[in-house]
Amino acid sequence: MLAMDVFLLKREFCEKRRQQMIGFIGIGIMGSRMAGRLQNAGESLVVYNRTKSKANPLIEKGAKWAESPRTVGEQADIIFTMLATPQAVDAVAYGEDGLLNGLKPGSLWVDSSTINPAHSIKLAQAASDKGIHFLDAPVAGSTAPAENGELIFFVGGDAKDVETVRPLLNIMGKSVQHKGANGSGTAMKLVNNLMLGQTVAAFSEAVAFGESLGLEKEALIQSLLSGPTAAPILHFKQKKIMDQDFENADFKVSSIYKDMELASEEAYAHNFALPISNLVKSLYGLVKQQGEGEYDFAAIYALLKK
Repeated sequence: MLAMDVFLLKREFCEKRRQQMIGFIGIGIMGSRMAGRLQNAGESLVVYNRTKSKANPLIEKGAKWAESPRTVGEQADIIFTMLATPQAVDAVAYGEDGLLNGLKPGSLWVDSSTINPAHSIKLAQAASDKGIHFLDAPVAGSTAPAENGELIFFVGGDAKDVETVRPLLNIMGKSVQHKGANGSGTAMKLVNNLMLGQTVAAFSEAVAFGESLGLEKEALIQSLLSGPTAAPILHFKQKKIMDQDFENADFKVSSIYKDMELASEEAYAHNFALPISNLVKSLYGLVKQQGEGEYDFAAIYALLKK
């Protein structure tokens, strides 16, 4: 191929990328950072959030504001949703002003919310009925990885759709793991967060137990973190546990409780027992009942130390 032909093909590709409009619904703790990564990479955004003020930083930098999820769908070629619960996803998907009433046939909807696999499959079918492609693509990682483009995407759906959106996922994350058909991405996320909740709870209990035996807290934590049982998440949580500073949450108690509850519901549907997970979930529930649902989920340490 002649050099001029290569140049023209590259220019055509770049022009197509510039013309592409990306929709983003859910400008919360995670969504704002993910959308910000896309915007900083030069992508054109149209955004919607239940509370508009949370989207203002993106709007001030050039993102278009949409008055409804439907309006996002009418303007965007690829749409991301990053919402807190299955109910929140349904609220933006269905109804007169819902996303599914605005999306154009052939467009691609990527749901990065943490919901249960059965719900993702239902959304995929609703999208397919309208000629819309759907991927479930929840993420592993909290605010710092979202800020730095270091999220891990667990993706369920058609392989061709994964490749279509991979360049955008690579802007927001460091790893894109295609797990299989629709629902497999959310399945992997529930498994991941089930273990996440258990890991932080076990570490918190070990620290509290060591303190009760008279061990000095900082030296105790450092010994545990240098040993064979230390998971990477514990290195991120050590300062919060050391200082008992849980109000500035990277991942909320209410969020880990919700995710473990979804895992319990899915396990029940598949006739699978989760005895350890259900016990740990109840402990996070107690922290939530104490009015600390908005605290970082490492706040389970304070409960176990009492």
